[in-house]
This record gives sequence, C-alpha cells and structure tokens, in this order.
Amino acid sequence: MTLFQAADIWLMKNDFTFEFPRPTMPNVVYMGGFQCKPSKPLPQDMEDFVQSSGEHGVIVMSLGTFVGQLPEDIVEEIAAAFAQLPQKVVWRHTGKRPTTIGNNTLLVDWFPQNDILGHPKTRAFVAHGGTNGVQEAIYHGVPIVGLPLIFDQHDNLNRMRVKGVAKIVDIATIDRVIFLEAVKTVLYEPSYRDNMQTLSRLHRDQPIKPLDSAIFWIEFVIRNKGAAHLRTDSYKMSWFSYHSIDVIVTLLAIMLLIILVGILVLRILLRKVFFSKKVKHE
Repeated sequence: MTLFQAADIWLMKNDFTFEFPRPTMPNVVYMGGFQCKPSKPLPQDMEDFVQSSGEHGVIVMSLGTFVGQLPEDIVEEIAAAFAQLPQKVVWRHTGKRPTTIGNNTLLVDWFPQNDILGHPKTRAFVAHGGTNGVQEAIYHGVPIVGLPLIFDQHDNLNRMRVKGVAKIVDIATIDRVIFLEAVKTVLYEPSYRDNMQTLSRLHRDQPIKPLDSAIFWIEFVIRNKGAAHLRTDSYKMSWFSYHSIDVIVTLLAIMLLIILVGILVLRILLRKVFFSKKVKHE
C-alpha cells in the first residue's frame, strides 16, 4: 500500500468520454484508448464476407480472451436470433457449432478486433464489456449490445447504457426473442449510433494521442527525478491527521463545552426565578 501511495505518476486507462468527471491530482494521467488506432485491411477471406453484406452491414460478436464460448443452450438461442437478421455476422466462437446457425453467420477462432470494428460496414458490436473492447468501440463509433459476465464488465456497460450507446442483455434470462430485440434496437434506433459517433469525436479530439501523452509523462518523471511537485503529501500523514480526527475531537469538545455552559446558565436562571417566586409568596 505504501508503494502505491508513493507512486510518482498514475497512468489511468480511462478518459472522460467513458468515465464520469472527477477531481484528480496532477500526477494522474488519463490514457484511455491508447491501444486504439485506425483500422488496417482485413484478411481477404474476411473482407470478402464483410463486403457480401451489401447495404445491411455486419455485426461483430466477441466475448474477449477469457470467454471463448458460452453454454450450448445460450449459443443456440443467440445463433437463432442472428439467423433472423439481414446483416452478416462475424462471431468469435471456439465451441461446438450451433445447430441453429444461419448462412449469414461466420464463426472464427480469432479476428483483428480493432480492424473489423473500424470497417465502414460494421453496424454493431456484441461484446462482454471489457475495457479494451468498449474503448475500441468508442474510438470507431460502433454501438454496443452488452452481455456482461465477470469482473468490471457490468459497470463498464452500465456507463455506456447511461450515455445512450449500449443495450444490455442479462445472460441469465437471455433467449432468441430478447436478444433479437436488443440487437434490432441498437441497429435500427438511430440515437445509439449517433450518440456513439459523438463519443468517438470527443475521444479523438485531443491535442496529443493518449499513448504519446503517457510516454511524455513517464519521461517527464524520469527527467525530474520523480516530479515531487506533482504529488500530494497526504500519503505521508498518519491516519489520525489524514481523517482530521484531531479537528473533529476539538470541535466536539467545543460543542460539548457550549452545551454544558448553556445548561449551567439555564439552571441558575431557573433557580433564581423559582427562588424569587417563593419569596413573594411567603
């Protein structure tokens, strides 16, 4: 914990098109989307498949590195939903081939995600909500159909949902009807793509690329031997001082003293009033 608190610089893989505004210290540098870059040409066989989609475009589905496949019953429902769409589908799936799969769906073990998201024909991204995938979707302006599973994926996709660029499907209740409705909403409701295009423009509108910014600040810290002027000294304070316990105790003591003095004065006044009434009565 001491090592973390005394860090010279913090490189946060985030930016404010994804994160909500928050106050940070000068030694916190945001580098969200540093891995994103303009798309490269797809492999020829995949390019041919994408081009065959015509005006309908392509849907891309990937659940990241850790999840290559879903339970078979869910896979069958998703494949059946895809089969009802006019769009072509490129699906990263390493499990058993579903029996309900349509002719419009291409199953692959791997694809260049950044490149296919940046393809002009890509219309939607079915994703688990990992940070890299979400940031690449923002960079290329592709709306999301979210299937959150583990880790920070629920939080990431909820942030996207609030910004109006994602539709979330609960994996526990998913079936072909629910999934198809979510995909159609993202495909055919213009606000999803328009909002994501807005986020994409905001993300790209920077004076320096995120990776170049990170490199500059790393070298800045090295040149200035830690750049202590950017760090707060609060991490050196004891917990007693950091949480202002001494101030709180002092204020409570003053308040208690005022209350006690007030009670004492009130008792004296009441005694005088009671004594004066008693003398008059006698």
